[in-house]
Amino acid sequence: MAKIAKRIAKSREGIDRTKLYGLAEAVQMIKERASAKFDETVEIAMNLGVDPRHADQMVRGVVNLPNGTGRTVRVAVFARGAKADEARAAGADIVGAEDLVEIVQGGTIDFDRAIATPDMMGLVGRLGKVLGPRGLMPNPRVGTVTPDVTAAIKASKGGAVEFRVEKAGIIHAGIGKVSFEAEAIAENIRAFTDAVQKAKPSGAKGNYLQRVSITSTMGPGVKVDLSSLQASA
Repeated sequence: MAKIAKRIAKSREGIDRTKLYGLAEAVQMIKERASAKFDETVEIAMNLGVDPRHADQMVRGVVNLPNGTGRTVRVAVFARGAKADEARAAGADIVGAEDLVEIVQGGTIDFDRAIATPDMMGLVGRLGKVLGPRGLMPNPRVGTVTPDVTAAIKASKGGAVEFRVEKAGIIHAGIGKVSFEAEAIAENIRAFTDAVQKAKPSGAKGNYLQRVSITSTMGPGVKVDLSSLQASA
């Protein structure tokens, strides 16, 4: 049997892995057990009653967290002319057209989020095999293919989080930092949960939101009572 490190064992103390905790208590437990030397990310995992292999059960969307994510997001914008100038003025980290496509095709991806104007999608579409697996492909459904690059950049840098269900029916996302106030973390969790609920696909049957747990980067997971999420929302 693998030996559990002392730090991990200590962080698990006081957590009943079979118990569901109210949101406020769960958040406080995560904050108290974050012991890394860096500002750990608070992460959420949601088990959904969907089979994403079916098109009518795919769950995907974007949510603007009310208190941001706490991380610096590097934004690339695929645009030309006046829209490229607008993107630079709005704070985009990388802006380009054919030149940026060539850079990405060459394997250099120095950004966390990609935005494109609609007229660029003929070019950007070539990058599907490169950006798609990394979750970086611009998509109009989540607001990253848009003529309003200023709003998209501000949303990306201000706390917009994309989510997409994985093959096993699970959604993972970072929703803040342990240094945030407990209520700020809770507010972000409520906003994220509400967005996932609203993204319920037409093909989902039965119990849609099944299990939710939160953790920090290096900390233990804590299961959250779904009724506390619903009551908070």
